[in-house]
Amino acid sequence: MRQDTSDALLVVRAQLGDRGSLGELVDRWHEPLWRYVHRLLGRPRATDDVSQEAWAAVLKALPRLREPERFAPWLFTIARRTVLDHLRDRYGRAEVEADETTFDAVPDEVSTVLDRREVDEGLAGLPPRERDVLVLFYLLDFPLADCAQVLQVPPGTAKSRLHRARRMLRENLVEKGYQS
Repeated sequence: MRQDTSDALLVVRAQLGDRGSLGELVDRWHEPLWRYVHRLLGRPRATDDVSQEAWAAVLKALPRLREPERFAPWLFTIARRTVLDHLRDRYGRAEVEADETTFDAVPDEVSTVLDRREVDEGLAGLPPRERDVLVLFYLLDFPLADCAQVLQVPPGTAKSRLHRARRMLRENLVEKGYQS
């Protein structure tokens, strides 16, 4: 995996104080991180804020990252925790923002069968655990082991969540009248 090696080298250089390498890491991973957070939250304004919070946490913790080759799963683990903290805060208060759900990317294998709106509806109808594993596996192309690391569950649990999420997504879409 050339990408992992390149990320690992950038991480080590950034840990040694090379601002250019740090900037390259942020440039490379900003968009995927933003899309991930957006898929979990579904609200662009909140996505921007939470993404910035996640990057702040990443930059603060980067000097302590001991496995630079595992940067991507580590990054998305921090992003997921930041999203969960945001949701805890949001639902802990009485104030709830209007829902502005939009999903930008569609996995290639699904886009041939469903349009973007249909995928949005299907994903939005899933519980967060199932939606999270689908986004990591299909939209970010993480292997199951990395999904498990981000979700902080054993690989077998990630695999069963993915299986359940696929089934739930299919049932959800069929229930809404879409062809299977």
